Amino acid sequence: MEEKKHMVGGISRKTLERLPIYHHYLEHKLLKEGTETISAPSIAAELQLNEVQVRKDLAMVSRNGGKPKMGYQVTELIKDMEEFLGYHNNNQAVLVGAGSLGKALLSYKGFEQYGVKIVMAFDTDGRKVNTKIGGKMVLPFEMLENHCQRMNIHIGIITVPAQSAQDVCDHLVAAGVRAIWNFAPIHLSVPEHVLVQNENMAVSLAALSKYLYEAEKEGRQHTKEEDD
Repeated sequence: MEEKKHMVGGISRKTLERLPIYHHYLEHKLLKEGTETISAPSIAAELQLNEVQVRKDLAMVSRNGGKPKMGYQVTELIKDMEEFLGYHNNNQAVLVGAGSLGKALLSYKGFEQYGVKIVMAFDTDGRKVNTKIGGKMVLPFEMLENHCQRMNIHIGIITVPAQSAQDVCDHLVAAGVRAIWNFAPIHLSVPEHVLVQNENMAVSLAALSKYLYEAEKEGRQHTKEEDD
């Protein structure tokens, strides 16, 4: 039910979240180990996912489908998955907010592997403007719309404080951006045609903290039962 509510291009958001997990497992484990074929049940068991869902996901991606008793050719499935996800499209992106997090993202070299290339950044801080971070030029924020429209940029990355995020988002949408990767801890309002992917670190840290708390509480309970 949840997957039907959040669709991107006819594909559920949950499926899009699982596909990179499959890809990483295939490329960084099976391929390196020299494994030639793999079945959907084996992938599901290894990644602790629902077997039926894995079958559906792979059937959607694979051009040839799995063969009975043999499964999928690992190299072919990797290629099909990369084509499906657009890893070779090399979509250009801009980043707004060249603070500590922005600098880290600008300096990271791995995004191009996933079809995204950050080409420039924008900031309102005069001390950062006209400098380079990770080889990318930081330009004045007021130049954002002109550059995005001229270069036909479709992806925007927001790494500004929460109070500035909606204004930045509005400028990106006005510039023609259709997908936004948001690191600001705030809900963004966008038109229906714009996709927002939120990375809420506060929520993730809270989940980790809660998990550790429950694990510690369970450990104390076991210890008490053993003492009794």
